[in-house]
Amino acid sequence: MRAREAGGAGGTRRYLLGAALIAGPLLLALFGPLLAGEAGPRAVSFTPGGGHWLGTDFTGRDVWRQILLGGRPVVLVAVAATALGYAVALPLALAAALTGRAWLEEVLLRPVDVLIAVPTLLLVLLAATALSPGPVGLAVLVAVAAVPDIARVVHAAAVEAAARPVVEALRLHGESWSRIAFGQVARSIRRTLAADAGTRLVGALHLVATAAFLGLGVQPDAADWAVMVDRNRPGLLLQPWAVVVPALLIAGLATGTNLLLDAALHGGGRKGTRR
Repeated sequence: MRAREAGGAGGTRRYLLGAALIAGPLLLALFGPLLAGEAGPRAVSFTPGGGHWLGTDFTGRDVWRQILLGGRPVVLVAVAATALGYAVALPLALAAALTGRAWLEEVLLRPVDVLIAVPTLLLVLLAATALSPGPVGLAVLVAVAAVPDIARVVHAAAVEAAARPVVEALRLHGESWSRIAFGQVARSIRRTLAADAGTRLVGALHLVATAAFLGLGVQPDAADWAVMVDRNRPGLLLQPWAVVVPALLIAGLATGTNLLLDAALHGGGRKGTRR
């Protein structure tokens, strides 16, 4: 009883800490552009104060206004990349798990193994260098890079679920493939999918921020938190807020997402085992 209460208290703490960490970055990403207002005259680069709450950046722009504008690109690209990766990998992995034919399973998954052998960041860098993508293209590249890992995780979980008697009963009953795959198999591994989705989202945030940090998919002076960290580094000792604040927002978003998903999955596990 005490262990269960301690576990519940720990889950609540994770919820609260995760919510606190993620609330600020998400609110800024969603509503920041609405509050940014018009750009004022530029001041001297890397100047603290002077009517600017967080000082000025490397081009003399107001850092607070850049913070308000810079969250939406990072968040939207990461979320879009994660959703697109699952839209491609989930049907592929479920088809491989339910096919019942070893040769067809090999045909479906071997191309994925080839992509796994290529480091994710290297794949994005090579493609981005050749194609010079914008935000949409960057989301597609990050999604493509995530597909192999998603497909392998989903396939490993789905193989066991596809071998259960209920799946064979649904087949004998004449149920459609989509109902079996998504209504039964995918639903039975939803906790695994949720845990993996959280990991992929954090990985996508990291990869998008890294790509933006390297200038891929965004303009060098774009209002983007990752770009701000990169471009304002030379003035770190003069005006640290232009680097520290966007870096903390990215870190808070990633850490808060992990904590919330961890708390949700542990809470779900306790409810599922309660008698």
